[in-house]
Amino acid sequence: MLNIMVYLAFLYLEDGSIFAGKGFGAKSLHVGELVFTTAMNGYPESMTDPSYKGQILSFTHPLIGNYGVPKLEKETNGIIKNFESEHINVEGVVLNELNKGQKHNKHRNIDTWLAESGVPGIEVEDTRQIVKRIRSKGVVKAVIANGNFEISEALEALKGFDYSKKNFIEHTAAKKVIVHGSGRYRIIIYDFGVKHGILRALSTYGTTIIRVPPSFGAEEVLRLRPDGIIYSNGPGDPTNIYKKFEAMKALEETHIPTFGICLGHQLIALSFKGMVKKMKYGHRAINKGVFDTAQKHAVITTHNHGYAVTKKPPISKLWFYSLDDNTIEGLAFTNNHTITVQFHPEGGPGTNDAYYIFGTFMKMVEEWRRKR
Repeated sequence: MLNIMVYLAFLYLEDGSIFAGKGFGAKSLHVGELVFTTAMNGYPESMTDPSYKGQILSFTHPLIGNYGVPKLEKETNGIIKNFESEHINVEGVVLNELNKGQKHNKHRNIDTWLAESGVPGIEVEDTRQIVKRIRSKGVVKAVIANGNFEISEALEALKGFDYSKKNFIEHTAAKKVIVHGSGRYRIIIYDFGVKHGILRALSTYGTTIIRVPPSFGAEEVLRLRPDGIIYSNGPGDPTNIYKKFEAMKALEETHIPTFGICLGHQLIALSFKGMVKKMKYGHRAINKGVFDTAQKHAVITTHNHGYAVTKKPPISKLWFYSLDDNTIEGLAFTNNHTITVQFHPEGGPGTNDAYYIFGTFMKMVEEWRRKR
């Protein structure tokens, strides 16, 4: 075990279950939706993924932290090399055993990182019981407490928390226009909490990436002269975000090549009479198999989503589906200028099997430029 000061810590679930353990990270109490990931590695990327905002993340792999945490590094264009955002986004971390971590580029360990970020963590004896609870009854509201806290404080925190009604993107979305690079192709990203892995992938195609806030209207976007538009990943219930987001249909009428990733996939589906529902416990892993119906082959992909498209829009056709449970994982629209995927083609962490999807989108962008 990591030789750190041990505080009284507990994980309290809304059904009354209590998991006591050894605390690490910040001495604080946080409330969130309790979810799990089966990823064995890539914990810095997972913990900095903006889509985890509002969620307490439980790792199923028993040893976490074994290569430490590197120092945040950026490319010259401002894109982060080794994390998915500037800071930790999870509300808390649950694991079985915390490891010190040894690697040539180790900057600190998880305990120090969480403490500096104000995020609590807990080691529990059997994370399998937590996963069994979630798989059986679905995701659950929970409180993670590290320090001298009472159960009554956990109960009070639970009262005011409803994940589906929280506007988490106000914490993760771009607040102003942010530009990366100066390439030939001008790609606008509606930034609900974009992962920097997506930016890294796009930057390899000679792009000028322009991230805009969700509040941007269609006319504001068009003034930026886009060659392509991407709707990014992000946290929260897509039905709430969709109600406040009005630019999508107006931009669709311009026929500018459009790509929706994760939350973006869901928002595009909702905008064109599809249906989205909350999943029982979601897909959170870096080794999920999906099937590409266009190229007729399977792809191993990275996932982090608790909602899914359950009815595709009439003007779309199925592009990808899950090999685990047949969930709709990608759509290709019959207008030939809109594609979407529910998973993360950039990996981060995970395989790069699905990187070719960025190439598919950029071919659409090039064709659009030729026709204009």
